[in-house]
Amino acid sequence: MKTRYDVLIVGGGMVGSALACALGGSGLSVGVLESSLPEAYSPEQPHDLRVSALSIASERFLQNIVAWEGISSRRSCPYKRMKVWESSSQQGATEFNAADSGYSHLGHIVENRVVQLALLERVRQLENVDLISPARTRRIDYSPGATLVELETGEQVVGRLVVAADGGDSMVRQAAGIGVTKWDYHQQALVAGVTTAYGQEDITWQQFTPTGPLAFLPLSGHNASIVWYNTPNEVKRLRALPDDIFLEQLHARFPSELGQISEIQGRSSFPLRRQHAQQYALEGLVLVGDAAHMIHPLAGQGVNIGLLDAAALAEVLLAAHAQGEAIESLATLKRYEEQRRRHNLLMMQVMDGFYHVFSNDIAPLKLLRNLGLGLAGRVPPARKRVMEFAMGIRGSVPELAR
Repeated sequence: MKTRYDVLIVGGGMVGSALACALGGSGLSVGVLESSLPEAYSPEQPHDLRVSALSIASERFLQNIVAWEGISSRRSCPYKRMKVWESSSQQGATEFNAADSGYSHLGHIVENRVVQLALLERVRQLENVDLISPARTRRIDYSPGATLVELETGEQVVGRLVVAADGGDSMVRQAAGIGVTKWDYHQQALVAGVTTAYGQEDITWQQFTPTGPLAFLPLSGHNASIVWYNTPNEVKRLRALPDDIFLEQLHARFPSELGQISEIQGRSSFPLRRQHAQQYALEGLVLVGDAAHMIHPLAGQGVNIGLLDAAALAEVLLAAHAQGEAIESLATLKRYEEQRRRHNLLMMQVMDGFYHVFSNDIAPLKLLRNLGLGLAGRVPPARKRVMEFAMGIRGSVPELAR
């Protein structure tokens, strides 16, 4: 026996589960395949290493699909200010404040697991959505309008429309023969959870260095996430250090704004790569999130553009369904692709520009970037545009995220 769905979402992470929530109550039958469920949340647990900076646009989308309360009832940290600078003396430092644009905050720093838990909690409340987990995929047979996904248990699930929300190494994308353009950055990101002497902060900051930025993301209480971008060899060396020696390295390299660190809660690292699918849609198949694009995490926009993918695709599918159009048709799915691919490519190019301009010590470029940061901070229209970019409220923003 085969289980059939109008929309079969392969991947129940943040983007896939958000799409399922957005299709809740639509009259479409939706299935979500997730390989493993996240660990239950407890407020006594230390903060996870993987966190995201959710923009205002993402917050609004999560509110509209009735998932934000599940996040705020657990834990998150709003931030109101954003500071960037290059020199150790902070000459030319630029600070952006949400109040300058009439907002109470710029975004929230939230653990990825908390976001996923809140979304899956909402998924379980929806009568037209089935969550199938654990669901490990054995093979995928792409067939327009009737793609079959066979699980390791032998169960077979068929989707009239299959959504690839299964990450950068997407099995769905590969099964459909959609190619990608990609390259690795010559950097890795070392992420560490720390306990600081400071209480909860309301600011994120980045100091640019020739080997990559040093970044601070506030978490609730006396907790924070720091990100140290560097060469792969240096990141490997730093990960191997004992905690006390690593702590010395942090205090030596990070600016005084970090505060005194009393504890290293954990460390991890991941390579950085740029990847973009050559197309987002085929008849009966569509890509969202990391399956469609991966960008440099410099400005924390990866999960935000993935959530905007989910919002845009949901709008297209709901409109098509209401008008009696085939949700799996290429003509329908192209409306989503035309909206999101152009916007995502622009975002990727902006992040590439930041990477190439700031990850070097060339004197003319140093002068230009310091002038640019200074102008962005001192010229009100430029400052407002930067903040709108960070909040995700400028450009191609779907109605669900407005």
